[in-house]
Amino acid sequence: MTTAPASRFLPFAAAGILALTGCSAAPAPATPPISCARGAVSGQGSSAQTNAVNAWIKAYQIACPDASVEYTSSGSGAGVRAFLAGDGDFAGTDTPLSTADQQRADARCGTGRAVHLPLVTGPIALAYNVAGIDGLRLTPRTIARIFSGQVTVWNDPAIAADNEGTALPATRIRIVHRSDGSGTTANFLAFLTGTDSGWAHGDGSTWPLPGGLGQRGSHRVVAAIGRTDGAIGYVEASYARVTDLPAVAVGTAGGDFVTPTDDAAGLTVAAAQVSGTGGDLRLRIDPATTTGRGYPIVSVTYQVVCRGSVPEAARSFLAYAASDRGQEAAQRAGFAPLPAALRSQVAQAIAGLR
Repeated sequence: MTTAPASRFLPFAAAGILALTGCSAAPAPATPPISCARGAVSGQGSSAQTNAVNAWIKAYQIACPDASVEYTSSGSGAGVRAFLAGDGDFAGTDTPLSTADQQRADARCGTGRAVHLPLVTGPIALAYNVAGIDGLRLTPRTIARIFSGQVTVWNDPAIAADNEGTALPATRIRIVHRSDGSGTTANFLAFLTGTDSGWAHGDGSTWPLPGGLGQRGSHRVVAAIGRTDGAIGYVEASYARVTDLPAVAVGTAGGDFVTPTDDAAGLTVAAAQVSGTGGDLRLRIDPATTTGRGYPIVSVTYQVVCRGSVPEAARSFLAYAASDRGQEAAQRAGFAPLPAALRSQVAQAIAGLR
């Protein structure tokens, strides 16, 4: 490996653009470079964010050959447990730490509190595979009845009422859910419990009902949906897009049906409230208040780090991920970029890590 200074900047090119009149235009604004550091960085956790993290790792290591970054896609629950046991520089989790886990994380950190940095946001899609159905629309109440097993066939009157004029088959509904502890599960259940859906099975990161097709990891969820006629499941939207699975348009409190686009998820995240203090950027999202074009089932993936003892290479990598360039890379990987105001808060919080 070539020896390089501790801080390296990725070169950029800026060229003047000639207008059609032949006059020289002002150079385009330069994209800020990546500020690199030496060292190894490791993290583990949320499978929902894997595609974004892999895009960051690829770009960062091209720019920073003296850094090594590894991420293990183990699921939010496993990632948090590993972090609490002292493994890795950060844990990726789709839900904030519980009170008990926060206390354990603070004890693990020793030199400062464990803080949450939101870096990946995006819609959770209800992906489905039903021959003959396209453009499916479902209200929260119908979604709750499907996933609780009360509605068992696709031509049920409740589904028909949400899809007037659509010919629905009598295909049996096959539920696909996560079998491992998952932040995606937690966010989906938070949507069901936080809206007027009639859901009576609680929340949490573990799927609460027996039956269905339980799958470990987001990639296995979409694979199971794709090979099963009549299937429906919840998964981070980029996985549905890359496998060409259609996604449900979900009813909102305002009576609209909204598809899981990045822009629609961004509207919901932009309306969230920061509930943490001292650089801890937990977000409070209320799906019951989502109206207009905001999509109501969203995931915010946090990197949990120890404030006061973050290695320089980890700070450098996280700062890149939160930057405009890093968020553009995440967007190309299928995720919604952080809203501008939140991005600024995250950048400030990372700058304050030591």
